[in-house]
Amino acid sequence: MIDVRPFDSLGKFRIDWLNASHHFSFGHYVDPKRMGFGALRVWNDDTIEPGTGFDPHPHRDMEIITYVRKGAITHQDRLGNQGRTEAGDVQVMSAGTGIVHAEYNEEPDQTQIFQIWIEPSGRGLEPRWDARQFPKGDRSGDLVVLASGRAQDAGNDALSINQDAAVLGATVKAGQSVTHTLAKGRKAYLVAAAGAIEVNGVAAQARDGVAIADVETVEITATEDAEVVLVDVP
Repeated sequence: MIDVRPFDSLGKFRIDWLNASHHFSFGHYVDPKRMGFGALRVWNDDTIEPGTGFDPHPHRDMEIITYVRKGAITHQDRLGNQGRTEAGDVQVMSAGTGIVHAEYNEEPDQTQIFQIWIEPSGRGLEPRWDARQFPKGDRSGDLVVLASGRAQDAGNDALSINQDAAVLGATVKAGQSVTHTLAKGRKAYLVAAAGAIEVNGVAAQARDGVAIADVETVEITATEDAEVVLVDVP
């Protein structure tokens, strides 16, 4: 199964400082057919206006991965963590038993992010936050693991999450392909942050969602220069 979910079909939320599109049910957007995909629960495509952002609010029992597409996001939480994550880089917050945090765009221009929520392998875990730089040049022509809880990724540079899942990214030149292997029973969801792609020959445009199941080999071909984010989940 390769199911393309066009960007225009996603749930929409608009206020003066936030332009959000929801790949899955979130907030006021409820679609019983889009409640998640395996352990993937949320994929939000957010554009945040300069000098604004999400005021302090709580989370618990969720792995929250933020991939910055443009600009930068500044994080602060009541555990004392604070950091600025720039375009192409990633931050991870394990909400665990509970965490209160805020996210602001302190830049002079719009910030664009993917916020990806993955259900953890257990409840009541210790909350934490971390971020890492992943220069796009290091991802050229290859899928690089950005965040993972898979045993096979232990010891690499990926950020840690509490689930047997992985978030991968690649920049792919027009005409190039990258391949990802899905183990039996696993699913993948991918979005081109920029550029057009084909997934096993099925066309998708920038910011479309592509849900993949019951497929062993996923071949992603850029029909124009593209930046791709893929989540592999049980």
